[in-house]
Amino acid sequence: MAVDYCVFPVAGYGTRFLPVTKSIPKEMLPVCSIPLIQYAVEEALNSGIRSNIMIISSGKEAIKHYFEEGLNLPSKISGHTSILRLNKIINECNFKYIQQKEMLGLGHAISLSSSLIKNSNFAVILPDDLCYNEDSSILSQMTTIHNAYPEMCIVAVEEVIIEEVSNYGIIQGDFINGSNNLIQVSSLVEKPKIEDAPSKFAVIGRYILTHKIFNYINLSELSHNEIQITDALNLMAKDGKVIAYKYSGRRFDCGKNKGYLEANNFFTRLVQ
Repeated sequence: MAVDYCVFPVAGYGTRFLPVTKSIPKEMLPVCSIPLIQYAVEEALNSGIRSNIMIISSGKEAIKHYFEEGLNLPSKISGHTSILRLNKIINECNFKYIQQKEMLGLGHAISLSSSLIKNSNFAVILPDDLCYNEDSSILSQMTTIHNAYPEMCIVAVEEVIIEEVSNYGIIQGDFINGSNNLIQVSSLVEKPKIEDAPSKFAVIGRYILTHKIFNYINLSELSHNEIQITDALNLMAKDGKVIAYKYSGRRFDCGKNKGYLEANNFFTRLVQ
């Protein structure tokens, strides 16, 4: 099955970047003059996905305005390379917006898209995780895997140092048929203690999910007043329906100041 939609959960408050995120969505923070949300949408578009679903909250209207047509820019500006790059997205993609009125976790945010996605398979990108690969984006790599395993959910993982496992969803599983980058997931745990972590493979902000994930989200219990996508995926993994992909590329955690600065330094060098 084709991956028809990409969901962008962008309703979070961005507290690590206060006070600027009091008025500017963190997804609009620029990396080398391009906002994080644009990199995310471009990754989806380069993977063949043109239908985008933004899960937003009050105060995030700037994201919606950014992808609207009809800006009355002077001709000198409208022909600028960066504007032409944005116009490519506007012309080739469509956008739907759903408001998340309560911050009840990533699983809850994703579940809000079910009425639009229905029986389609879909991707999820967390714009905080800005990813780069010179040849093929991480989502494109995952789409290729999905074509081979269309009934499976695919999660991107990277091996982190043991001191960082408590910051991520961590998988347990075995490599598939001698592969060095595909893992049949048997379980997932959200932010385990170091001594309880089943591995050092951490889930990052790239997913390809089947529509059946919505049933598993509905079965998930609240954890600290949130519905975690990790818990839903854990239930699917127990049914043998989750594969982890050790991706090829580089990730910058732009939800933190250090990662955001590293991303700006890296992408600035790319364009020099």
